[in-house]
Amino acid sequence: MIQRLSHLSVYVLDQDSAYDFYVNKLGMEVRTDATFGEGQRWLTVGPKGQPDLELTLMPASAGPHLPAEKVAAVRELIGSNTFGIGVLETDDIHRDYEDLRAKGVEFVSAPQEQFYGIEALFRDDSGNWFSMTQRTTT
Repeated sequence: MIQRLSHLSVYVLDQDSAYDFYVNKLGMEVRTDATFGEGQRWLTVGPKGQPDLELTLMPASAGPHLPAEKVAAVRELIGSNTFGIGVLETDDIHRDYEDLRAKGVEFVSAPQEQFYGIEALFRDDSGNWFSMTQRTTT
């Protein structure tokens, strides 16, 4: 029986740039950064307070996970802000919103009250968007 979710893949346009964004701007920690095969890189990061979840920063380039004939389409979709990756929770959205903006994170919307809490939307350096949410309901 399935016990838990351990990894999620996020297609990125450039792994080095994504590393900088997720680690130096969002404050995530590197879980794995290893090369394998023919110059491939397995790069995972995760929130410091959630050691059992890893985001795989997957390059949008040809490889075993992405056929060469699909690369251009995937890169175009990423760059056009198509993919909403998920929700990142915070305990103080206003503090984190100001901190991330100061670090150059591009926000689509400032914190706004929603029925489930306070939410702000931002994009990573590839164009993927996330919801940053502070829950006000349990």
